[in-house]
Amino acid sequence: MSLKPAASLYRRSLKLALDWAVHRHIWRGQAVYIRSLFDANKDVRDPRQQKLLLRETEKLLETWKHPDPYRAPTAPGGSKYERNLPPRDLPYADAPGPH
Repeated sequence: MSLKPAASLYRRSLKLALDWAVHRHIWRGQAVYIRSLFDANKDVRDPRQQKLLLRETEKLLETWKHPDPYRAPTAPGGSKYERNLPPRDLPYADAPGPH
């Protein structure tokens, strides 16, 4: 099995922890704990056991999913996303009003 599924789950776990603890000094302790959980299972070689671990982790991620995940204010879905867009340049012929 490739490392991509485990790496993806690890990254999603860290992002989920950041949804619950926005401040980095709080999140760091959780990140270290998450890393220790993944490191504890890094030597599993049996494909069935790996799939089982991946499924269990997916279930945990779904269980702990935040109802209002953190978004950076300027990111898509954030509170400031596209707030002050510059006006479009309209050619004179397309401008509203009398010509």
